[in-house]
Amino acid sequence: MRWVLYPFVALLGLIAIGVAILALAVSFAWPTLPSLEALTDYHPKIPLRVYTADGELIGEYGEERRAFIRIQEVPPVLKHAILAAEDDRFYQHPGVDFAGILRAAGANLATGSKRQGSSTITMQVARNFFLTREKTYSRKLYEVLLAFKIEQNLTKDQILEVYINQIFLGRRAYGFAVASHTYFGKSIRDLNISEAAMLAGLPKAPSAYNPVVNPKRAAQRQQYVLRRMAELGFISEAEQRQATETPLKVVSSSSDLGGSADYIAEMARQIAYEQYREEAYTKGIKVITTIVKAEQEAAYKALRRGILDYDRRHGYRGAEAYSDPGRLNTQQTESMDEILAEIPDYDDMLAAIVTQAGGGSVTVYRYGETIRISGEGLRFASSMLGDKAPPNKRIRPGAIVRVSRSENRWEITQLPEVEGALVAADPRTGAVRALVGGFDFNRNKFNHATQAWRQPGSSFKPFIYSAAFEKGYGPNSVVDDSPLSFPAGETGSQSWEPKNYDGRYDGPISIRSALARSKNMVSIRLLKSIGPRYAQDYISKFGFDPERHPPYLTMALGAGSVTPWQMLRGYSVFANGGYRVEPFLVKEIRDEAGNVLARVDPPVAGETAERVIDERNAYLMDSIMKDVVRRGTATRALVLKRGDLAGKTGTTNEYVDAWFCGYQPTVTAVAWIGFDQPRKLGNGETGGAAALPMWISYMRKALDGVPETYPQAPKGLVRIQPTGSAREEMIYQENLPAAPPDAPPEPASTPTEEAPALPAPGSTN
Repeated sequence: MRWVLYPFVALLGLIAIGVAILALAVSFAWPTLPSLEALTDYHPKIPLRVYTADGELIGEYGEERRAFIRIQEVPPVLKHAILAAEDDRFYQHPGVDFAGILRAAGANLATGSKRQGSSTITMQVARNFFLTREKTYSRKLYEVLLAFKIEQNLTKDQILEVYINQIFLGRRAYGFAVASHTYFGKSIRDLNISEAAMLAGLPKAPSAYNPVVNPKRAAQRQQYVLRRMAELGFISEAEQRQATETPLKVVSSSSDLGGSADYIAEMARQIAYEQYREEAYTKGIKVITTIVKAEQEAAYKALRRGILDYDRRHGYRGAEAYSDPGRLNTQQTESMDEILAEIPDYDDMLAAIVTQAGGGSVTVYRYGETIRISGEGLRFASSMLGDKAPPNKRIRPGAIVRVSRSENRWEITQLPEVEGALVAADPRTGAVRALVGGFDFNRNKFNHATQAWRQPGSSFKPFIYSAAFEKGYGPNSVVDDSPLSFPAGETGSQSWEPKNYDGRYDGPISIRSALARSKNMVSIRLLKSIGPRYAQDYISKFGFDPERHPPYLTMALGAGSVTPWQMLRGYSVFANGGYRVEPFLVKEIRDEAGNVLARVDPPVAGETAERVIDERNAYLMDSIMKDVVRRGTATRALVLKRGDLAGKTGTTNEYVDAWFCGYQPTVTAVAWIGFDQPRKLGNGETGGAAALPMWISYMRKALDGVPETYPQAPKGLVRIQPTGSAREEMIYQENLPAAPPDAPPEPASTPTEEAPALPAPGSTN
């Protein structure tokens, strides 16, 4: 009997000693536990967020992507999924699940490792806020003690609220509210059972169960969570089966968060940072821009379509790169997935690896999917399929190509080399309605809309004509369109023999016709007549930098430097009747609670904005720029079936830059296309051919449902009947030639709009 009692007594003694040691450790450790102020006064770091005017999120900046949500707003399906995945006895235990600890300890002793844990939700909160993730017994003791302390100071719902907002869920997403947008592009309130189970499975190992990177493992984890939810009675077996079979639409690209407005979002970020410095990224500041999401998306699509159309006109350049043939194995796809992971996608232009080529088709691999492309899908790339194609460009197994889905088929495409910009604003206030600074922000962050200094070409002529109107010229004035040549002193450093783009010279021609047909000789003669220095000073009224436009005759053809942003500001003066408005894109900045920190109150044309040119000047310029659309170099815009469109094409020497700048009284828009390192776009790539289609595509959306609008003729204009012309013209009253006393000039009245005429033959600019 003694031999039985001795071991039992010894065991009790060891247990007593262990308890005493544990109690001693607790007595020393408890006073050193950190304050729970971070939990009881929980204020997570909320990132800077940028929104459209109609409330769409387009940008988010901060080390951690967070969005705080109250526990009352969390849908029950997500709560149940979290409890099933992480801690089904959360509302019963005191912060520590002792049965779970014993079970995990036994497993770890049996295997000699520390691989299994038994953390409750409360213990995870303790670890995430106060401890490291190292797996030691001392750290575990502190975790347990902190869990008890947390449970003493917070309610269960408060603890769960902190957990739901704080936990890391991969892809820089902290908290389930942000993760819902990150992985599914929707509000946490709109999650279905399948999506909730997927998110609830992430805390265990966010990288391993990421549905974007590891969809198979994520699905296995999701099925486990669904099974646990059914076992616990949170969902029925029928709901479990339906959720298992429901396909998940996972957002695969970070650019899906406002990708069409990335340039706008970055501009807004810079404005917020200049004002609030580092606090901008942690205090939940909200920047409300002036853009409307629908118009921004229209501008984005218009620019990308315009650039891709240009790119297709100039042919396929071949495979983007080649992978090591030894890494190609259609049975073991991990190595090919690794290759693709190193090559970013750009919106709908997806990277793929060619596995077979020949016989009229190409087969490509992309993340577990095999795609066969043939027929129309190969037409663009057909030049690089045959044996005659250059070996370093040929489409063959191992080639990296770009594919996109067009209508109901896949096709091979390519990343363009050319760049572009499209920016639009309300000419009455300057509020930017859309801005796209390049083909893809993630590929090239240089904002061509605001930073690209380019020659404007003929799109600069309206400012020279406007200056001429202040020197006595009018739309009816006749100027000689015949060849010119100049010595170096009048043009800069060398002699100059300019030519018309169409190679035709029409002799005496009216200013109205000259601008519509973009006659270079007329523009040069006008500038020479009024004086380059006068014109250099005059263009500053429109917001241009005089020093970037040297006072030489070449200024008449747009040889200076401008940005699309400046052209937007300049053309808005014509659109609003002669007032200078500054484009702006941020209308409000708010704090996390929605209180307004700053608000823009812009000058308004006709009310508080500064008048910079005579209203008669603006009216006459508007009239002749309408003829550019009706019968000049921009007749493509007639497809919009409106009579209130005005603007000017622009093509620089050797087709390096192509522009269209134009407006309707409610919106001004500027489109540009060119290479970052200036070089020839190609013969025939004029402003009307390369830039105008982008402008038309955007304006189709911007003017949808907007009635046609025409300005009223201002006082101080008189009608005249030019000799040999069937059309009446208007000129400044003070420029009216002397008339007999019995024939006083007729006051100006609102003109009747004419039907669009056929384009002038041979127009190219």
